Amino acid sequence: MAGGKETPRQKMVGMMYLVLTALLALNVSKSILDAFVAIEENIQKANETEFFRGNEKMSELKEVATDMSVPDRAKKAKRLTEIVEKIDKITAERIKEIDDLKINILTTCGEDLDATGEEAIMVRKYDPKTPLRPARMNLSHVQAMDKYDEPMHIVIGEDIKNPTGEGIKLWNNYNKYRNELCELIAKYPGGEGQKDFFFKAPNINKYKDQKDLGKQIDDAIAKSNVNQDDKEAIKKIYSSLTKEERSEVHGVKDVHWIGKTFDHSPVVAAIASLSSLQKEILAARADAVSLIRLRVGGGEYSFNKIMALAYGPELANNGDEIEVQVLMAAYDSDKQPTVTLNGTKIEEVRDGKGFVKTKASGANEMTLQGEITIRNKSGIPKTLPWEKTIKIMKPMGTVSLPELNVLYRGYPNKVEAVASGYDQTLLSGDGGVSVSKSGTGWIASPGKVKTCKLTVSGKSSITNKTVSLGSFEFRVSNLPNPELYFGSAQSGDKASRAETKLFAKYPPEIPLNATFKIVSWELVIPGNPGAPPKGPGDRLNGSAAALLKQAKPGTAITFFTEVVGPDNVKRKKTGAFTI
Repeated sequence: MAGGKETPRQKMVGMMYLVLTALLALNVSKSILDAFVAIEENIQKANETEFFRGNEKMSELKEVATDMSVPDRAKKAKRLTEIVEKIDKITAERIKEIDDLKINILTTCGEDLDATGEEAIMVRKYDPKTPLRPARMNLSHVQAMDKYDEPMHIVIGEDIKNPTGEGIKLWNNYNKYRNELCELIAKYPGGEGQKDFFFKAPNINKYKDQKDLGKQIDDAIAKSNVNQDDKEAIKKIYSSLTKEERSEVHGVKDVHWIGKTFDHSPVVAAIASLSSLQKEILAARADAVSLIRLRVGGGEYSFNKIMALAYGPELANNGDEIEVQVLMAAYDSDKQPTVTLNGTKIEEVRDGKGFVKTKASGANEMTLQGEITIRNKSGIPKTLPWEKTIKIMKPMGTVSLPELNVLYRGYPNKVEAVASGYDQTLLSGDGGVSVSKSGTGWIASPGKVKTCKLTVSGKSSITNKTVSLGSFEFRVSNLPNPELYFGSAQSGDKASRAETKLFAKYPPEIPLNATFKIVSWELVIPGNPGAPPKGPGDRLNGSAAALLKQAKPGTAITFFTEVVGPDNVKRKKTGAFTI
């Protein structure tokens, strides 16, 4: 509407669109605010659940402490009750601190917190008699839902990178609570002959991702003396109360978590964020009390089904002595385990077992590795590694050609052998032949003999027994002579007069991978009046190349060469070609 000439009707239409856009924006804003109110209501309900969950475990612990039928157990429960009371004390301080901050924000925004009846914001005020239970609010009655200056000023101050308001105090106390809570639940006597357990909580608020956070927590646990059964629970509680202190927000770097969370946050959103912190604190407290409760009386894990299991060797031969272990296993059909293979979750889990399906591979054996996780009655995961080694046998049939049982002197004869029915194959030689392992096969090197034998044996890694399965006789011969090639042409064929290189090698019908070196050559061309050109190596010199170019098409030429193979035997080879 700002440029060009418009008719009064066009101006009126443009104004109507502007008003419509503003009304739509107002409706969207109201929908967002209503969503925050609903979120806050759900969080408060969750807070009630966590509050009662922790109290239930505390009541169970106190009940054990007053049951004198087992004095030692009661004494231990009383000592643990004292630890829980310390946990409840620091938890109550954080709950009240956050409730006070909520009230400060609402009061500063001009809300009437003393109102009663259907319009009351404060449904239930904070009660010192139940210090762990947050105040109950109904944010739908807040008049200034969309105000954000007041929450920002109270919680952040002036700088989102360096908050100075009530928020930085909240941040420091939140992290202090995390450390104190984890140290309290980890610290207790180690028992006879053991060192006392403890956990020195680090100050972790910088990490790349959850995996990196987990590693940092594991490192801190490793530096302390934490009970093996407590490690996963402490890791879970610590990580649930850990937030990344600084991050990038809309292109602005090093924004503090307080600044990121409460910057331009309307009142109802700020209150919801604070209630969420209370939920995290109450959930951590409930997990901590559950862990402590498990240290006295009652089993940590529940079982409602049993089954018979038998374990034995996966490989045995006729006549071998074997041992089978039989046991009874118990599992909870309502809490099936989580099983992984090399970090990948296995989908088929039933009857308390994970069914790992994969293809057998490898030369002699394959090792499968992974983890299995079950949860105790409080939902705390317990993860243990598992490993299974499987012997791999190669199914195969054998066809032999006795007339072609030949080993060549001075040549690395490749030999493969299989001892069927055994997980290990051994190969040995006698009668003037040495055998050495090479990859999945062997290299046989015969000496100056006419015949020799190779013996195949099988060995069982289970019984550690070795059995000879047969000896096989081989004739021993020198390597066959190679053929001479001029370029790509074999002796007797037509060659290009532009070629300059000679080769000595086996033709395709000799399947040996032997390399021959041409030591020297001499070229004879009919009608050449001078001395035949000659030289070392496999390449022609300039005079030989010039003679070839001068020769008439169809001229027959002959090369006389000296060749050395892998057996170091010098051979005289002649090759005739037509150019």
